[in-house]
Amino acid sequence: MVNQETINLIKRWEGCRLKAYKCSAGVWTVGYGLTSRAGFIEVGPDTTLTQEEADWYLERVVSDFAEKIRPMITAPITENQFGAFVSLAYNIGVGAFQKSSALRRFNAGDLTKVPDAMRMWRKAGGKVVQGLVNRRESEIKLFLTPVVEKSAAPEGRSKPTQSRTVQASVVQGASAVGGAVGALNALDGTAQIIALVGCILIALLALFIMKERLRHWANGVR
Repeated sequence: MVNQETINLIKRWEGCRLKAYKCSAGVWTVGYGLTSRAGFIEVGPDTTLTQEEADWYLERVVSDFAEKIRPMITAPITENQFGAFVSLAYNIGVGAFQKSSALRRFNAGDLTKVPDAMRMWRKAGGKVVQGLVNRRESEIKLFLTPVVEKSAAPEGRSKPTQSRTVQASVVQGASAVGGAVGALNALDGTAQIIALVGCILIALLALFIMKERLRHWANGVR
C-alpha cells in the first residue's frame, strides 16, 4: 500500500481529465494519466470516464504499480521513499524504472545520489518539459521527507494508568469510600441516612480529586 501523500502527489501532477487526450509524448491518456500501457482499458480518442471511474482506476493502477516495483527494491525503504518511487514509475513506466539509475543507486545504498538520478527523467519527446521538472522536485521532496513515528504518549510521560499521581488518587478514593461504607453498616435509622449522605459526599470528593490529578497529569504535572 502507498500512503495518502503519494496519492495526493500523483493526483496533483497527473490532473484528471474525463475525456481522452494526447499527452506531451503523443500517447492517448484519460483520467489521472491512465493509458493503455496500464493494461486496464484500451484508451483511444473516444474514451471517456466518470469521476468515480477515474478515481477507481487511479487506486487500482497505483496499487498495481506498487506491487510491480516492490520486488525490485532490495534496500530498506521508508513509506515516503517508496511513494516517491511509485509516483516516478507511474509516470515513466515500470520497465524504465527498473532500468533507472535512481533504483540502482538506492539499492546500492547511495541515497544522496538518488535525487539527481530522479531528475534525469524530465524529458518528453526528447525535450525538457517544465512540468516534469517540477514533478520530479515534488517526488524528491517526498523521498527526502522523514517518516515520523506516532507514539501513544509523549516521550518521558507515563500513561494515565501508570501515573503514580493517578494511582494514588484512585487508592485514596477507594479507601475513603470503603471506610464510609463500613461506618454505614454499623448504623441504623436516621443515623444511617445521615451517614449515607456523607458517604455520597466523600465519593464525589474522591472523584473530584481524581479528575484534578488527571488534568494535572495531562498538563505535565505529576
